[in-house]
Amino acid sequence: MRVSLMQLVVDDTEAPEDRWNRAVKLVEAERETGAELVILPELWVAGGFDYKNWTGHAEPIADSRPIAALEKVRTQDGAGPEMWLHFGSYVERASDGTLYNTAVFRGPDGVQAQYRKIHRFGFSEGEATLMGAGEELVTVPSPWGTLGLATCYDIRFPELFRGLLDEGMEHLVVCSAWPEKRIEHWRVLLKARAIEDQVFVFATNCVGTNGGVALGGRSVVIDPWGNVVAEAGTGEEVLRVDVDPALVARTRSALPVLNDRRLR
Repeated sequence: MRVSLMQLVVDDTEAPEDRWNRAVKLVEAERETGAELVILPELWVAGGFDYKNWTGHAEPIADSRPIAALEKVRTQDGAGPEMWLHFGSYVERASDGTLYNTAVFRGPDGVQAQYRKIHRFGFSEGEATLMGAGEELVTVPSPWGTLGLATCYDIRFPELFRGLLDEGMEHLVVCSAWPEKRIEHWRVLLKARAIEDQVFVFATNCVGTNGGVALGGRSVVIDPWGNVVAEAGTGEEVLRVDVDPALVARTRSALPVLNDRRLR
């Protein structure tokens, strides 16, 4: 299983259209390397902390130009089999006008999923006041096992991941715009999710500064034992890794802690 985590610079100094055109080229390059699963970060077009401009970026997912451009790359002829692509998340405007932080996932043979972020960050501002909360857990069947989807702040709430586990999750895919000042929380929480649910974690973060907040990078792949397979730094980069998805089953067999769960 060949995975590429796209740790993008999301900075106030770059026009969003320039950023998504740049990202399209990066994803196209990953397809040419043979990447099977590519993952982009949270709100990488609008900016995870650029609250004041979210309304201007909000649109139905079906009308998103960045998504359309990335989908063209994902399905283009002559570049090997279609990749599985986590498009990152976007400011979605629902039919009733509500805004959501919505992650988009697509794969071959018509596989499609959208996940509206359940846990909104901001307390008395940002997502907490400007966006609606998602209500549904989302998993995606894949050749490597069932993928569970989560976004950024979600990783502070372990009950979400127990729910995904009950729906068959074997690998966790996280997109994020996690700030630099709390990056140690990011690292600890992602390890905990890998260990407690015995899953691979593929977590992509942003770097740069938007809305005046410095983002922390450190995109990471963690195996079901909690070992860091690969970790990015604090600049823009593509973190590429090959993993054996069968390690999930072997880990659960060698240390069958999930069989001892008492509370649901």
